[in-house]
Amino acid sequence: MPPSSAAALRPRGSLAKDKFSEHFKPLRSQAYNDANPSSRGVPTASHHSLRSIEWSPLGTLVATGSADKTLRVWNPERNTVRHSTELKGHSAAIEKVAFNPVKEAELASISNDGVVKIWDVRTKACVNEIKGLGDANALAWAPDGTSLLAGNRSGELFQLSPTQPAAISAHKQPTGTTQMAFCWSGEKIFLPIRDGRIRILSYPDLEPIYHLNHATEPGESAEFMLKGHTAACLTVELSPTGKYLATGGADSIVAIFDTRDWLCQRTITRLSGPVRSISFTWDGSYVVGGCEDGSGLEIVHTETGEYVHTFKTAGPCEAVAWAPTRYCLAYSDLGILRIIGVDAERK
Repeated sequence: MPPSSAAALRPRGSLAKDKFSEHFKPLRSQAYNDANPSSRGVPTASHHSLRSIEWSPLGTLVATGSADKTLRVWNPERNTVRHSTELKGHSAAIEKVAFNPVKEAELASISNDGVVKIWDVRTKACVNEIKGLGDANALAWAPDGTSLLAGNRSGELFQLSPTQPAAISAHKQPTGTTQMAFCWSGEKIFLPIRDGRIRILSYPDLEPIYHLNHATEPGESAEFMLKGHTAACLTVELSPTGKYLATGGADSIVAIFDTRDWLCQRTITRLSGPVRSISFTWDGSYVVGGCEDGSGLEIVHTETGEYVHTFKTAGPCEAVAWAPTRYCLAYSDLGILRIIGVDAERK
């Protein structure tokens, strides 16, 4: 089904924008605290700094990766630490966690130690690791789950297999990246770069797909890139319908591009600080950005750009992730995981 027809009708079970706030106002967020159960008080960001939050494909698990090397998998229906699983092995800050899109119990993590680890979360076993990836900080699974793409701050990209102990291939680009996203067919990769643009590359060849159809100056690249930011682009996310690509920048802006003509349809400007993560609801109807500064999460209607609700938080929320099958939002707040929407099934 093409993106246009996928988004033409609101999926069954979706919330209309005038009902969104009404749905969430009565709900309270749940805190998932992995501090010592005997300790009192709520840990602060100095105790934990969540870098990445990821739901499993069916939404039965939530993985978190932290600056203090803690990698944990939670049951979203049980918010006590005894119902979670800690995966030990990284020697540096964990930058990104990502579930295999087609395997509920297979998790990948990437750390500043230059290592990608593949975990079986049922047994807590590390089933594979790939070393020597430099100051690694970016990771994404191909949609079919057979390979991954990792990146580091030096601009190197590595194609990985979840079963092989060495990279399949390595590619060098001019600048480093902080995140990347695949298209749903797995044929394209969207790669934000430091000058605020977004590259669109083929996969697995990692060659530019689109080129300018007009003359360029001598020495100027003819590669077509998306332009939506006045500072470094830090994050990118494709909507579940495939109709929109959202990008977040150090300029505190989220830009939303139409994937048919690659024009920027609208920008979201009420965010505070650099945008470190973006997430769409399961139906693509709403989008949220996670920022380094401020407090509160602003929910925006994707099609119109209207602000529909604000989740109040105690501090900045850099990591945000909507569940893949329902209206549940996981986010970091004061260094711990919180989820809203798991305490009630409202229809």
